[in-house]
Amino acid sequence: MKTFDFTRAATVEDALRQHVSGAKFVAGGTTLIDLMKLNVEAPPKVVDINRLPLGDIARTEGGGLRIGALARNADVAYHPDVARDYPVLAQALLSGASAQLRNMATTGGNLLQRTRCVYFRDPAYACNKRSPKSGCSAIGGFSRNLAILGTSDDCIASNPSDQNVVFTALEATIQILGTQGERSVAIDDFFLLPRNTPDRETTLEAGELITSVTLPPPSPRARSTYLKLRDRASYEFALASAAVVATFNDGAFERVRIAMGGIGTKPWRSVEAESALQGVAPTAQSLEIAAEIMLRDARPQPDNEFKVELAKRCVMHALSLVIQNDSRGYP
Repeated sequence: MKTFDFTRAATVEDALRQHVSGAKFVAGGTTLIDLMKLNVEAPPKVVDINRLPLGDIARTEGGGLRIGALARNADVAYHPDVARDYPVLAQALLSGASAQLRNMATTGGNLLQRTRCVYFRDPAYACNKRSPKSGCSAIGGFSRNLAILGTSDDCIASNPSDQNVVFTALEATIQILGTQGERSVAIDDFFLLPRNTPDRETTLEAGELITSVTLPPPSPRARSTYLKLRDRASYEFALASAAVVATFNDGAFERVRIAMGGIGTKPWRSVEAESALQGVAPTAQSLEIAAEIMLRDARPQPDNEFKVELAKRCVMHALSLVIQNDSRGYP
């Protein structure tokens, strides 16, 4: 680990003032510190923001839920409003990492969680995400846990987060504060595809700070689930995961939102797959059609070709679980 300056911020405004070029904000540190130890990240300055008043979880005036950027993953997962109205989020958070890490990791930090690609995490290899224009050792290399959707000729690294898959299905909005003021970004627009600039992963600008995430009001008739497929039952990242939030009317899907993890360079949502289910009865055939649409643009590597079929089965099974959980017992 390279040497760096370390300071603590007393207020949000103080944090923004203390930020300099290349500096990093740190809260739980469950990603940043690991990457600094590996010399993947080498910020000249680290600003501790743990004292900022950004940890609350509270209802919005419209009936939604605002989750502070410093809310710990464990606190979010066990919060009564989350357990009651957004159980899919609790499921996702509790499926990730370990209890110790969930007690430290924050909502904002999870949004910025970086890939587990072994080539990104080892400076001995070429990586366009770590060192722009240096090449991508993952292409043609070991790619079992990497992306098959949203990839480019410059990067095939997958987004590792469970939380962000659910935020995508819930259509969350992210509040960001910088020296130019506050702005809100829909989560679909927050994450960027790698294209030819894989080092730029989100729309967050240098010196900006995530302050909270807002979830829209829950539908009292919504059913949801998070399904995570992985090599082992605990402390493992997804090979494929699916978050589904759906309502039904007269035996058909009334509204459905689907997001997938483990397979995309960002949390992956397909509006086309959702539209294919709109107003359609939940049958094996209709679920298979939606899954085919979800994966039709997949570009696998030799090591992760299996993910195409795995992901299809994952999303079909997640949809089946939601159907089974519907209180009116649709087939």
